[in-house]
Amino acid sequence: MILDDVSSAPNPQFARPDRLDLTGPWRFAFDDDDRGLRERWFADPTPLDRTITVPYPPESRLSGIHETGHHRVFWYARTIALPLDDAHEHLVLNFGAVDFAATVWVDGAFVGAHEGGHTPFALDITDALDASLAEHTIVVRVVDDPVDDEQPRGKQDWRPDPHVIWYHRTSGIWQPVWIERTPAVRILSVRWRFDRAHWRLDYEVQLSARAVAGTSLRIALEHPTRTLPGVTAEVVGNRVSGQISLATSFEPMNWDELVWSPEHPNLIGAQLTLTAPDAPDDVVLSYVGLRTVELTPYRVRINGKPVFLRFVLNQGYWPESQLTAPSPEALKREVELILELGFNGARNHQKVEDPRFLYWADRLGLLLWGEMPAAFTHTDRAIARHAQEWREAVIRDRNHPSIIAWVPFNESWGVSEVGDAVGQQHAVSAAYHATYQLDGTRPVIGNDGWEQVAGDILTIHDYTWDPDDFSTRYASHDALEVTNETYFPGNRRIEVGNYQRVNKPVIISEYGGVSYAPASGDTWFGYGTVRSDEEYLAQYEALTRRLHDLPWLAGYCYTQLTDTEQETNGLLTEAREPKVDISELRRITTGPR
Repeated sequence: MILDDVSSAPNPQFARPDRLDLTGPWRFAFDDDDRGLRERWFADPTPLDRTITVPYPPESRLSGIHETGHHRVFWYARTIALPLDDAHEHLVLNFGAVDFAATVWVDGAFVGAHEGGHTPFALDITDALDASLAEHTIVVRVVDDPVDDEQPRGKQDWRPDPHVIWYHRTSGIWQPVWIERTPAVRILSVRWRFDRAHWRLDYEVQLSARAVAGTSLRIALEHPTRTLPGVTAEVVGNRVSGQISLATSFEPMNWDELVWSPEHPNLIGAQLTLTAPDAPDDVVLSYVGLRTVELTPYRVRINGKPVFLRFVLNQGYWPESQLTAPSPEALKREVELILELGFNGARNHQKVEDPRFLYWADRLGLLLWGEMPAAFTHTDRAIARHAQEWREAVIRDRNHPSIIAWVPFNESWGVSEVGDAVGQQHAVSAAYHATYQLDGTRPVIGNDGWEQVAGDILTIHDYTWDPDDFSTRYASHDALEVTNETYFPGNRRIEVGNYQRVNKPVIISEYGGVSYAPASGDTWFGYGTVRSDEEYLAQYEALTRRLHDLPWLAGYCYTQLTDTEQETNGLLTEAREPKVDISELRRITTGPR
């Protein structure tokens, strides 16, 4: 089964069967004096005299380095055998994510660079290989300025030690590295779109270069209970697009066997085969989830069915490995734990999450919001970096059925004067419209939490400790009219500029934050405290039940899934252990709906 074949791939939605895993030990060095370029470490990496375990960041314990202080420049090197088995074969070096700016050499030859700490990049290294060598050396130089506030950094702290809600930095290579064998012209990307009105699957495949005459693309679909049609298309130029009709593959009464939803997370495997004269085939494995997202004034609808969103804030941070999961199994377990707690969704907060987490969300039926990590200032450079990285994140993740909304900004981070500065309002609006240009199949929340400028859902962060406040503020549209004029979350207005809330669903996208009172001397941050398990459950239930009882509310997002450093308001500890009886948490979360 294709779904099983891709489960261990670095990016399960775009996986070549033939790949060489480069995670594990690499040579490593800090370059605090920034002398590596002058001394040509890329040609002779002898000064890299330490060993790091990739893909764990050097700040983490699992990396083997575990140095959390300020460093700006990092060097990595790995020497491996890379034989070319065919004259037409090419080798493509892939990085899942490198924070922040990476420059790459092979056998001393420059092969490429990338800026953006949360998105992938790939480099064809074939022409750089020195044929006289039996083994080849990959060298990576990374620049990640710990105090650069123009850099999208999310919740990575700029201070030497974590404070308030920020945590230790994740620098350098922090997602998998691998090499793929491909022909000279390879499949670069695939885009899937489900047209429910006509029951067809639209596809668009981009190639790395123009195809030669006689090149064709074959798409074969795989479903566990249905025989689905495939397609073969001639490739002209560097892209091919078309449609696959699914109208004869189902009976209207059996849609749940074919479409994707949280209750029925059906996925369709896809194998793409690019065949060109005098070249090896390029085979890519992928998968599709058939689902649509629509909005009404009161609900989010998945494939036309209303779904009340029971979300939890998920930061994807581990004490032993920072933003990198300690293992692939930990990513699957994270999804399972969210579901076991009774949530049907998660808001990935200030992080472009690992594709393997998204795979398990797709496979197990967990709804997600995709969010961009923020910079902490508004400058031309900061906005340009944000826009480029957000573009790459949306393109990487737009095929995932689990993602049902995009969030380019959160709580005005990076646009801190958006309430009054027209230019910053346009920056949020530009991100909103750019997201639609890149995808267009999901709602977009321009600035989550407050100071709404442009967006399809009105989202509000409300950390009240009194559940009666929810009833007062969100009992009806009339009540919300008053709330908009009298309640200022984070001392900010709910709406700014020309935002129009009419006919938009409302979600309380952060609330709660229940925490145990800290012991004397503890470094701690929370929104409200309790002193016993009984108090914990009572407060969680009081707040959550009141949100369940508001009939026109479309959903909520509880803060948060796990503790992160000194932010100790998780339902789970940093070790992913429930703080109170998980069955009781599930009972409260699922509620009466």
